[in-house]
Amino acid sequence: MTVHLTVFTKQSGLCRVQKAMLAMVFRSAVTRSRSRVLKFWSQKLETKPFIKINKGLWLPSQTVARAMSSSGGATPPYTTLAISRPTESITHVELHRPEKRNAMNSAFWSEMVTCFNELSEDPECRAVVVSGAGKLFTAGIDLMDMMNNVLQPEGDDTARISWGLKKKIRKFQETFSVIEKCPKPVVVAIHGACVGAGVDMITACDIRLCTQDAWFQVKEVDIGLAADVGTLQRLPKVIGSQSLVNELALTARKMYADEAKSSGLVSRVFADKEAMMAGALEIAGEIAGRSPVAVQGTKINLIYARNHSVADGLDYIATWNMSMLQTEDLMKSAQAALEKKSPKTKTYSKL
Repeated sequence: MTVHLTVFTKQSGLCRVQKAMLAMVFRSAVTRSRSRVLKFWSQKLETKPFIKINKGLWLPSQTVARAMSSSGGATPPYTTLAISRPTESITHVELHRPEKRNAMNSAFWSEMVTCFNELSEDPECRAVVVSGAGKLFTAGIDLMDMMNNVLQPEGDDTARISWGLKKKIRKFQETFSVIEKCPKPVVVAIHGACVGAGVDMITACDIRLCTQDAWFQVKEVDIGLAADVGTLQRLPKVIGSQSLVNELALTARKMYADEAKSSGLVSRVFADKEAMMAGALEIAGEIAGRSPVAVQGTKINLIYARNHSVADGLDYIATWNMSMLQTEDLMKSAQAALEKKSPKTKTYSKL
């Protein structure tokens, strides 16, 4: 700009004062232009959920991760959950009772079932991220709220009281089983404490991430009961060490992030919640960008294989794929591979 200005003023024969005034005008114009450019890109980065970097890879922006970690409140009609869509195909479900440390009250147990049943049928949703609002993931069951439901059962005699209690327990179990039944992969992001029913919940999720300050506790023996909504059934299959599961369940000791990582309870540990939420979005984005026929079929067959013999699992996947191999997604993904591109470069129909 200085060179062009010097040439122009020499050729035009302007006096020194005119040259100075012209220089001020040029500098002002350049400053305004820079400001407009900076404002434009700052607005782009604030609103764009994903930022593209080299080689066609899209990563979630820190702005979106921060927004996911600080939502304004529960999303009606829910009173304990905040639901958002950080991208078109990813749903964020946030436990939202931060003033109660995200303790699970009676409303939570039914709202989770409604929420995940809807996500299961939502063709727009291809992956789910679950997290907790506030200072920690969850303190577990809200004991004060749940006392009337469990400690004061109704019934005319022992048999009828027992049947009533079993129905309630099965209802509570469905709250987390519905996560496992949801064909959309669920990534759970844990920060701070994950206590009692929180462990039941995360073991029903497909991918578990945590922060360095996270800790886990199978708390039920400390309040006089055996865990009955999933931990004792799923945790042994998640960790793989029966001895460690027994120790955690029988002593109620805390397990911290490093041990959770080494034992297989979580697959990644992040420095803080913001980094973890960005990582969760990245993983969910990788999942959502692939064929929903392939992704959902993979989740369903992984769970089936976990609960059955190898022979049964092989027979189940053969029956499954005799119809699913006829999807157009197979040809699209194969074409991407032949072109040495990511399958995310292809557009797959909703499922």
